[in-house]
Amino acid sequence: MNRPLPNYFLADLPPDAVLVPRMVVEACQSLRRNRQQFLATKTTSSIVQLLADLAELWRQPDYPFRQRALREGPAETGFSAATLEAGLDGFFRNLTVENLHTLIQQDLGSLQRLDGFSQSHSEIQERRSAWARGPELIAHVAAGNLPNPALTSLTLGLLTRSAQFMKCARGGTLIPRLFAHSLYEAEPKLAACLEIAHWPGGSESLEEALFSEATLITATGSDETLETLRHRIPKGARLMSHGHRVSFGYITSEALNGLGWKRLVQKAAADVAAWDQQGCLSPHVLYVEPRGAIRPEQFAELLATELQRREEQLPRGGLSVEESAAITSRRAFYEVRAAHSPETRIWCSPQSTAWTVVYETDPLFQPSCLNRFIHVKAVKDPSEALRYAESARGKVSTVGLGVPPEQAASLAQQFARWGVTRLCSLGQMQNPPLTWRHDGRPALGDLVEWTDWEQS
Repeated sequence: MNRPLPNYFLADLPPDAVLVPRMVVEACQSLRRNRQQFLATKTTSSIVQLLADLAELWRQPDYPFRQRALREGPAETGFSAATLEAGLDGFFRNLTVENLHTLIQQDLGSLQRLDGFSQSHSEIQERRSAWARGPELIAHVAAGNLPNPALTSLTLGLLTRSAQFMKCARGGTLIPRLFAHSLYEAEPKLAACLEIAHWPGGSESLEEALFSEATLITATGSDETLETLRHRIPKGARLMSHGHRVSFGYITSEALNGLGWKRLVQKAAADVAAWDQQGCLSPHVLYVEPRGAIRPEQFAELLATELQRREEQLPRGGLSVEESAAITSRRAFYEVRAAHSPETRIWCSPQSTAWTVVYETDPLFQPSCLNRFIHVKAVKDPSEALRYAESARGKVSTVGLGVPPEQAASLAQQFARWGVTRLCSLGQMQNPPLTWRHDGRPALGDLVEWTDWEQS
């Protein structure tokens, strides 16, 4: 599949093609017409089956769109082919009939809720029914750091029978575009309800044309970008935004007793290496209690060894000059500190910036410069960790837990009360389930509007 993709979407146009606002408006109007004709009357069961079948194709090694993603993806996304393969497999493995049904049931209360008026058990008792209706046209302003959130957005939009226009960031067009083409090959009429496009940042006239046509705008990006965007949303449109978030891991001393520490080191390395530590679910800091069979400093040293092993199997992608310089500068800072204090140590990949582990007794939360640069810090208990992570409070997405089962419930309550919106086992931080409530909100439930019918 080396031939150029057909020009089904605006993103397929030649690089020198010039987009103008009228083209965006006309595309949106076509999307709405196509939705009304092809998508609005589709049943939930048919859309769910289509998505599950498509996901199964994407997991086949010889599927042309998958092969193209792994062949062309490293140059556009910056991730190695091995990292892309692992990440895409994780996403499409989740996209099953059972998981999609669970998501709909969880967020909407009934599998038929998007098909028309239906009733949950309690609504039957009240002689009441409800219909959840998706937006007529969703405009997605996608971030470019990871492909999976964009694929999730397209999936949710299809479930809600919404026409969708996705404006991709630089370096983030290829995977959504290939997914849209794979949908076109499987079901052309549904693919006609999608548009994939890209234009440089600052093209306000194009964005204003898009926003003026949209019912709902979803956006992911920095807090500053989202604040600017919020003031440009026209009256009558709704904005759903996801801003900057950070994550960290917590490992108790009990979990490090016996041979458990070996598995925890591997799990921690998996979280650091996944998607090259990009995105809001990657850990910046690993907090480790000091009373286990191995000390936090030893854990950091073992983690460095494991990251080197993973680099050989799952190499990190290439970096920009600015990203490499940031790692080099941060390393130099900690190397000076380590030379003058036994309370700091640093391990680095030889002759490259592929990975870095910094150990400190200072428990203050320290944002990472990413790209497999991880801080390991010693803390006596969760209360101390949360006290020193106060600067990130309200911005923490996920905490990966390395704890024995008997400790899990009490720790989960403590982190939940502090404001963490997702807790998972260490090793699964970058693998949220399809039913994950992003930033504590129901992913599918937030898209729809409801009509309640009270029957007398």
